[in-house]
Amino acid sequence: METRHIVIPIFIPHKGCPFDCIYCNQKKISGQRDEMTEEKMISEIESYLSTADEDAYIEIAFYGGSFTGIEKSEQFKFLNIANEYLKKGRIKAIRLSTRPDYINEEILNYLKEYGVVTIELGVQSLDDEVLEKSCRGHNQKAVYNSSKLIKKYGFVLGIQTMIGLPGDTDEKALSTAEKVVELKPDLLRIYPTLVIKDTYLEKMYNRGEYTPLSLEHAVELCAKLLSIYRDNNINVIRVGLQATESISGDGDVVAGPFHPAFRQLVESKLALKKIEEIIERNNLSKKRSLSICTCRKKISDVVGHKRSNVNYLKEKYGYVNVEVKESYDVHEIYDIKY
Repeated sequence: METRHIVIPIFIPHKGCPFDCIYCNQKKISGQRDEMTEEKMISEIESYLSTADEDAYIEIAFYGGSFTGIEKSEQFKFLNIANEYLKKGRIKAIRLSTRPDYINEEILNYLKEYGVVTIELGVQSLDDEVLEKSCRGHNQKAVYNSSKLIKKYGFVLGIQTMIGLPGDTDEKALSTAEKVVELKPDLLRIYPTLVIKDTYLEKMYNRGEYTPLSLEHAVELCAKLLSIYRDNNINVIRVGLQATESISGDGDVVAGPFHPAFRQLVESKLALKKIEEIIERNNLSKKRSLSICTCRKKISDVVGHKRSNVNYLKEKYGYVNVEVKESYDVHEIYDIKY
């Protein structure tokens, strides 16, 4: 039986970051309006632990701001609490997210002492023009330097990227992916840019100075990016922002390619591409019916969100029936019969 992985998120919204990236409103993105305190942190950890399986792999994760940029006394206060849970064996690891320009050897030394295992960098893009237009406050060189240091010190390296930022193009996004592959991160997140309330990007959008990606465009591009990362054995742990009370069609998202099942749309797009390749390769386009065998975890991707792939195949190829069946002998490659 697979060990359950539980992440206890501790949000420290916007603390430690003097920059106002044009897309950013961390309090709305994280759903965290109030400042984090020691008491609140302990309460949230205990709440998670009270329902966790004894054999679960549990991590405390500091999200929401540039953790290594806040006052050291604040960092040490929160890290000390997490470290106490680590020493008592109640959690297995500590992780955090920060900016590429807030990493140096001194910081990495004390993070190692407190038991931090994973460091995720908010990279967003490896194109200097995109970084400048997004008011990131650092260039791609800072990403290379910090990534190299993090790996040198033996941490797990995570990288967070975005598509659809001002100045970004499909070509730049694909170039960023190729550069990320060179950095060899252990894990990766891909976020389509959303227009969030009370951000400078919202002002640009309202003035007609910024046009977000359509949902279809974002899904197509993310499918290409996900394929690149998979071909290079990079673990993509998230595609699209997690839906929250704020991040929803009825919440603080003004515009942009938001969908509560965004990753499934991307996975379904990749599945459909593979299926069509097999159809064309085996001259199955003129058949009356199609039977697709796949493993259990891929069934929903093959069928498509709201049966979109099945309906597409019927409409494009004229199949009377498209059947998707579970097979214990099939994994990533689909066994198609007619």
